[in-house]
Amino acid sequence: MRYLLIVKITLILAGIIGITVGIGQLFFPIAFEGSTGITLSNNTSLLSEFHGAGGTLLGAGIIILIGAFSTAIRGFALMLTALFYLGYGIARLYGMLADGLPNEGLIVVTVIEVVIGTLALVLYRQYKRQQFAR
Repeated sequence: MRYLLIVKITLILAGIIGITVGIGQLFFPIAFEGSTGITLSNNTSLLSEFHGAGGTLLGAGIIILIGAFSTAIRGFALMLTALFYLGYGIARLYGMLADGLPNEGLIVVTVIEVVIGTLALVLYRQYKRQQFAR
């Protein structure tokens, strides 16, 4: 029972974050990125990149959130959470090694992404063990 509660809380949190960031990047990229000190111009090609990432994050966030309440896609939602959050977190860590440290806010975001992604990966492995035992 405790395991299920942790899974649901993780998926709800990860889903809400994904939806929020997705909406920000998709519909308000200049203002959203400005909140972390990133200045975007009206370069339509650059904005297109943010719109694409935002739409992907929004879609993933919706699926992840649904997974908190639907047993049919819960395992997939955990795997998707691990993929997205560890993917972003590890890519940011690479960026820190390659380019130097970003502002403090983005360092905090990186830590959150790695923690959520790692937790989702651990929970997914446990989920698969439980499925195999049935």
